[in-house]
Amino acid sequence: MPSSVRHVGLNAHLLSGRDTYRSAGIHHYLHNLLSHLPAAASDMRLTIFVGDGDVTIQPEASVKICRSRWPTRRPPVRIAWEQFGLPWVARNVGLDLLHSLAFVSPLAAPCPAVVTVYDLSFLRHPEKFRASNSLYLRIFTRLSCRQARQVMAISRSTRNDVIAAYGLAPARVTVVYPGCEPQFQPLPHAVVEAFRERLGLPGRFVLYLGTLEPRKNVGLLVRAFARARRPGVKLVLAGAPGWHVAETYRAIEEAGLAGDVVMPGYIKAQEKVLWYNAADVFAYPSAYEGFGLPVLEALACGTPVVTSDSAALPEVAGDAACLVPAGDEAALAAALTTLLDDDSRRMALAARGPAQAAKFSWSVAAERVAEVYRRVTPLTACSS
Repeated sequence: MPSSVRHVGLNAHLLSGRDTYRSAGIHHYLHNLLSHLPAAASDMRLTIFVGDGDVTIQPEASVKICRSRWPTRRPPVRIAWEQFGLPWVARNVGLDLLHSLAFVSPLAAPCPAVVTVYDLSFLRHPEKFRASNSLYLRIFTRLSCRQARQVMAISRSTRNDVIAAYGLAPARVTVVYPGCEPQFQPLPHAVVEAFRERLGLPGRFVLYLGTLEPRKNVGLLVRAFARARRPGVKLVLAGAPGWHVAETYRAIEEAGLAGDVVMPGYIKAQEKVLWYNAADVFAYPSAYEGFGLPVLEALACGTPVVTSDSAALPEVAGDAACLVPAGDEAALAAALTTLLDDDSRRMALAARGPAQAAKFSWSVAAERVAEVYRRVTPLTACSS
């Protein structure tokens, strides 16, 4: 007998409730989407598959949290669980649809599958990945996308990349933009100054916030800042060390900026809004992004932003940021100089930022995802 309620499973094993760099990026996306999805998919049963770590999603009547007994924090174990354990579980709990939330679905999924793809950086910039990671993603993302009933991409740029790379029909790839959390907003001057004093921050600084890795062009930012250096202005590189972080340290040394660069390390989620508000300029010259949440967050805080004109970053920035060609050190230096020296330009961008950020909503993202579920699994196709 057909069921009147869809039973959707979501593989969220990359979700982490711990307040570390592991809770950034994809983990941030998963937490926010899953927090809003029950309301958007109130006509469905949701089973969320997670690992053995802390999970901050609040269970509801229509939501079941299913914890794995496998130690899936270890990538090889997680891959084995996805390919062999998850199909068995999906069959036993009677899923009508399986949504894999990070690139890869089980190749032997017993029900229709949907997969979310954040970017194809492992294809576009394989030299900036560990060889084993790149190989795994190249093989399994291609296979997963080709067998999926629907692929969700987090930007038009990623959608275009997926269609071109895997030869998919455009109708099979849907854009689901991330949202911006309400805590990212302009703060009162007194609050920001108290934060600056508590941490001993410089009176003026350019902020970068993200993982310190080559794809983010952090070394390029260091060299551009050296060219745009102004008395009393510092460069803050906030974020956890990533792949090839030694390149960043070498760039600082070669530019003679040891005394002008502040590296506070990983920034806790609740403090990000204070850092954005305290900065004169937010710089995010990444070579390639599937979306670019730090840019969105900075815009929401009313911080003037300079970022690259590549991949999805123009979609996020709109006309509220200064866009420069990716990899162009001179253009980045010129943009930093303008924003540091020109108060009117800086104020104009600061005024546009919150309105641009307001275009991106997690509730809308959840509604788009629920629409895909309904389209992929009509009620007449649902099992009992």
